[in-house]
Amino acid sequence: MGKRSIEVMVGLFVVLGIVGVVFLALKAANLGSFSSGDTYTLLARFDNIGGLKVRAPVRSAGVTVGRVASITLDAKTYQGVVRLEVQREVQFPSDSSARILTSGLLGDQYVGLEPGAEEKAFVAGDTIKQTQSAVVLESLISQFLFSKAADAGSPAPAAASGVKK
Repeated sequence: MGKRSIEVMVGLFVVLGIVGVVFLALKAANLGSFSSGDTYTLLARFDNIGGLKVRAPVRSAGVTVGRVASITLDAKTYQGVVRLEVQREVQFPSDSSARILTSGLLGDQYVGLEPGAEEKAFVAGDTIKQTQSAVVLESLISQFLFSKAADAGSPAPAAASGVKK
């Protein structure tokens, strides 16, 4: 093998490495699928969106059925308004609910859609009425600590503390 062919092989290896890194970066940023397909828009209002990001998945029964298109703040109600792009072939009943959930213990957040029982389906531009905001881990920890501090500050009942009267 000549010096020239070794240089070509090393060059191809480097190019394949760069393509692999770009592919992994796109997958990590939820940009792996470039096709948007035929979708319709739904709006959902949340008191707290937590760490939800644009391009986060919209899932139902664990299956990705869309993406978060945008997140804005309603200046009147001070709620987060999340615009969802849902695949047109998946039609949800008009009494469906949306929740912000977390993948695993500390994973990324996504919107979970729970189908309702209504026969009428959402149409493009509808607002999901039943929503549940994100559970923020820091809030849970602070509530737990405050409740433990309040318990420690209150006197224990005489029977529970072992003191006899």
